[in-house]
Amino acid sequence: MKNLIVGAGLSGCALANKIAAELNEDVLIIDKRNHIAGNIYDYKDIETGITVHKYGPHIFHTNNKEVWDFLSQFTKWHPFFFKPNTVIEGNIVTLPFNLKTLYELFPDETAAKIETKLINTYGFGTKISISQLRNNNDTTINFIANYIYENVYKHYTEKQWGTNINDINSSVINRLLIHISNDCRYFQDKFQAIPLNGYTKMIENMLNHPNIEVNLETEFKDINTSDFSRIIYTGSIDELFNYKYGLLPYRSLIFDTMKINKEYFLKSAMTTFPNNYNFTRITEHKYFLDEKASHTIVTFEYPTEYKTDKNERYYPINNEKTLIMYNKYLNEVHKKKNLFVLGRLGNYKYYNMDTIVENAINLFKEKIK
Repeated sequence: MKNLIVGAGLSGCALANKIAAELNEDVLIIDKRNHIAGNIYDYKDIETGITVHKYGPHIFHTNNKEVWDFLSQFTKWHPFFFKPNTVIEGNIVTLPFNLKTLYELFPDETAAKIETKLINTYGFGTKISISQLRNNNDTTINFIANYIYENVYKHYTEKQWGTNINDINSSVINRLLIHISNDCRYFQDKFQAIPLNGYTKMIENMLNHPNIEVNLETEFKDINTSDFSRIIYTGSIDELFNYKYGLLPYRSLIFDTMKINKEYFLKSAMTTFPNNYNFTRITEHKYFLDEKASHTIVTFEYPTEYKTDKNERYYPINNEKTLIMYNKYLNEVHKKKNLFVLGRLGNYKYYNMDTIVENAINLFKEKIK
C-alpha cells in the first residue's frame, strides 16, 4: 500500500507515523511550504537562542492520555501553564477574567460585592459564558457582565473577525468564559506543556521512520495521484476540488516579529489589546521554554482577511451558508474510494492541537487500520 499525505502539519505527520510504524507501509508526505510542522513550526533564533513560534503561540494542552502518550514518544516536555494578561483601561490585568481580575480593576469593597454575588449565584470554581452572565437580570451581575463584554471581548472579537459582533456566529461568543475562581490558568487540562526542544523537533522525530519520505515545496497538482492507493488530504477541501462550489471563507493573520534590546517586554507570554491599536495581541516567545537572554523576541499579531494564494488560512468563518458549501465538498470526498480529508483545513474547523492528533488516531483506527 502506497500512501500520499498532503500537508506536513501535525495531523498529516501523526497519521504518517501511525501508518508507517504500525502497518509497515510506505508514506510520501508533500507540503507546498519549505518546512515541516505546518502552523506549529518553530525555530531557534541564532543570536539569542530563543525558540520562536513562527505562526503564533502554541501551547499544548489535553485531558486525553492516549494523545499525550502518543506525542510523548517523540518529545520530552517542558511543563507550562498559560497565564496571559489583557489591557483594560490602561491596566495590565489577569486573563481569563476571574475573581483576581476584579480586585485588579475595582476598589476592594466593590470587588468584594461583585465576588460575593457571583459565588452565591453560580458557585465557586465554575465557568460562565459571557452570554449567560449578560442574561442575568441582577443589577450587580448585569453591571459586571456588560463591563467585561465591552472591555474584554466585544472589540477584540470584532478586530479578530473583521465585522460587527452581532454578525458573528453565536458559538464564537459562547466560548468566551468567565472563571469564578482564582485560577489564572487559561486552560485547565490535566496535561499542559510545550515540547522541550520545540514543535519542529517533535515533528521531525515523528517523521524519522524508514517508510516515510518528505517532499517540501511540492504542490498537490504536480503529483501523479494514480501512483498511490490511498490519499490523505489535509489542505483546504475547496481547493482540492478547484472551488467548484465556491470559496470557503477564512480569516488570516499578519505576524510582525521583532527583536528588542531589553530582557523582557511583557509581564507574561502574551498580552491582548482588546480596545487599543489594530493588533490583537503581543507574544513574547522566551517565556514558553523559560529561555534566558539579554534581548527578547516578540510578535505583534494583526488579523486580516484571507485572500486566495496571497496569505494563509487560519480561522474558518462558520455559518449556515458555509456549512452547506462544506458539506457539498465532503460529499465529493465520499464519492472517491481511499480519499480522506483531515485537519483544520480538510474538516473546516478550528481545532486545538490535541483534537488534531485525536482525529488522526481515530481515522487510522476506523478507516485505515
